[in-house]
Formats: sequence, C-alpha cells, structure tokens
Amino acid sequence: MRQPQIIDRSRDQHFMREALALAAQGAAMGEVPVGAVLVQGGEIVGRGFNCPISGSDPSAHAEMVAIRNAAQSVSNYRLPGSTLYVTLEPCSMCAGLIVHSRVARVVFGALEPKAGVAQSQGQFFTQGFLNHRVMIEGGVLAEECGAILSEFFKARRAKG
Repeated sequence: MRQPQIIDRSRDQHFMREALALAAQGAAMGEVPVGAVLVQGGEIVGRGFNCPISGSDPSAHAEMVAIRNAAQSVSNYRLPGSTLYVTLEPCSMCAGLIVHSRVARVVFGALEPKAGVAQSQGQFFTQGFLNHRVMIEGGVLAEECGAILSEFFKARRAKG
C-alpha cells in the first residue's frame, strides 16, 4: 500500500522561490517570466525558464527545459519520486511531458486561465486514459507568481 505523501509548505515555498528567481532571469531576456525547478531526493536536479524566443524553440517552456535538464542530470528519461515546481499552471504540452517523464507531483503558483490544464481549462491529470498519476497542488506563492507575470505584460504594453 502506498504511503501518503506528507506536504511540507515551507519546503514548497523554498523551491517555488527558486522557480521565481529563474522566471526573473527569463524576464530579463524578454521571455515570458515562467520558471521551474525539478526536485528529486530533496535536491534540485533540473532548472528552467521560458526561452522559446531566444532559443527559437516553441517547446522551450520552463517545465520542458527543467525536465530535460533533470533527465540529463540523472541520466534517466524517467523521474520517479520527483516534484516539479513551476510558477504558472502547466499547459497541455507540458502536462503530457510531466506524465511521460513520471514526475510524481507538480506544485504550481499562479493559475493560467487561458491554457492551464491542471485546473483552469479542465483537469488533464485526472483523465482515466493516463497510465501515470500525478499529484497536483496549485496556489503556492500565487500572488508573487502572478505579480511577475502582470508586471512583465504591463511593461510590454507600455512599450507599445
């Protein structure tokens, strides 16, 4: 029988702050400020921020970059027992990768009302056809995660 996972809020906030720092790096490059870290065994094994513009790669979302980085770091395409911390609710593309890479838990900050599939536009991770279950928790440092996005888009609109 599977033991229930104990959630440590202060630990979640710590790792979400790491993801926020990465989001700020992306913003400094003109990318939409979303950051992600993948944690396995209490250590960050993957880091990423949105970089589809600078990388000319439409799949270079923060989650994708962090998961790719983690898989290379641990030399495994599967990441069992890991937790992905991301500042914005994942989209469908990233949700598919999360399932295929066997991430155990996703912790996100802000909701993504237009394209988020963990909660906002359906609940992808609860679909019966999936062969892997992912625990989802949203709203960790949601205000901070939403603020960095709001400030970025406000500044972009002001530039015209």
